[in-house]
Amino acid sequence: QVQLVESGGGLVQAGGSLRLSCVASGRTFSTYAMGWFRQAPGKEREFVARIRWSGGSAYYTDSVKGRFTISRDNAKNTVYLQMNSLKPEDTAVYYCAAVLSTALAGPMTYSGVDFWGKGTLVTVSS
Repeated sequence: QVQLVESGGGLVQAGGSLRLSCVASGRTFSTYAMGWFRQAPGKEREFVARIRWSGGSAYYTDSVKGRFTISRDNAKNTVYLQMNSLKPEDTAVYYCAAVLSTALAGPMTYSGVDFWGKGTLVTVSS
């Protein structure tokens, strides 16, 4: 009932920036928060950042704090991930995620995600 479409991935050099976008459609009024996961080659999908629709409270994984910023535009049903000072280890497929739960306090968990986007590839060269 909720569809998520990511965009903005691409190839950048280390130290560069990208901004990812995720547009939500469908029953977006039922979602509590949206965020981003990423999955690097040969690794598990990991939480990156999330933001609540109401109030804009954000939460980040330690490895991206100070470099990435998550934001949202409620009127456009869109969440953004501004990625600065990119490192080769940031290379991954980035997935948009949405949750229905109103009990989200910390990071999103894989099993707790209710809706997933198909992903957008970010490649950071050295």
